[in-house]
Amino acid sequence: MAMTERQNGLSATAPDPDQTILVAGGAGYIGCVLVPRLLDRGYRVRLLDRFYFGEDAIASFRDRVEVVMADVRQIPDGALDGVDGVINLSGLSNDPTAEFDPEANWEMNALATETLGRQCLARGIERYVFASSCSLYDGLPPGMHAEDAAIEPRAAYATSKRYGEEKLIEMAEDGLCPVILRNGTVYGWSPRMRFDLVVNTFVKDALVSGALNLHGGGWMWRPLVDVQDCADAMIAAYEAPAEKAGGEIFNVVHSNYQIRELAMIVAGSVQLAGREVRLEEAPAPKLTRDYECANAKLSTTLGIVPRRSVLESVTDMLEKLEGKDPAQLTDPHYYNIRWLELLCEVRPALDAFPAVL
Repeated sequence: MAMTERQNGLSATAPDPDQTILVAGGAGYIGCVLVPRLLDRGYRVRLLDRFYFGEDAIASFRDRVEVVMADVRQIPDGALDGVDGVINLSGLSNDPTAEFDPEANWEMNALATETLGRQCLARGIERYVFASSCSLYDGLPPGMHAEDAAIEPRAAYATSKRYGEEKLIEMAEDGLCPVILRNGTVYGWSPRMRFDLVVNTFVKDALVSGALNLHGGGWMWRPLVDVQDCADAMIAAYEAPAEKAGGEIFNVVHSNYQIRELAMIVAGSVQLAGREVRLEEAPAPKLTRDYECANAKLSTTLGIVPRRSVLESVTDMLEKLEGKDPAQLTDPHYYNIRWLELLCEVRPALDAFPAVL
């Protein structure tokens, strides 16, 4: 069934809903929000994932999608048969997981991104939406950074994402229509919930310990976006005319926040529910990320304006967590690096390394 209401710049119905989209990493934090939205717009979805976090997160739409359980580094023959376009969310998702095994990070975030693009070219699949990251702007001088900034990625995660961007854009000359989305730090509720993202972490800490640590005073800036707005941006990127979006890079950001400001928003929201929350100073981390990103190109070109604020999203998370034992929020399943470490303890071989987190 196609959408009947206009939502955040998206047309009321998909331009051609009789299409099959391969969503690589579709069982992850963003994918579990994106896939139901694609289904509601009338698309057929083929979901490719390793399911190292299990299949519970896709239970609500499992019977509506075709599932390919596979490593993005080893996409099986036939996975792209009948596919009209690709949305690639696969790979390692942040600095800690990338630094845990830089070789695997490079294989998944860089090389597999390129290989999937070449597979699309070979099959005449044009549209390829790639989930990149605003972390590519880290290390630049203070200021508001747009998509044309002279980036110099310095961390393993950002370097691998940049390689993927560059290779896909090169393929545009051969007929691929890549659309690159540099997502800000994502927040908000997902069926495959994570509590290792700054806003979500603050919500968890407020409920579990009643204390929020402000590392280095919390004065660093970060670009942020809600997971629902992130999903809408991906749909808009998939549906946008090639002349507008092909070979283009878009920052996906609701707003830029200081970490201290985020802590105050979460603390105030939790205190309204009757819990005491303290803000505590803590030493600065070894790697301090501090950058701001402009978001005008996304709205002026694709008509998408991320609208869900941190306050709205935190309120939603608290409602969904009401009545839940706070101790359950520390389960390693909610933390990519902790779950990865646990898996490697029981499956130390490299071929057991999770390819889609």
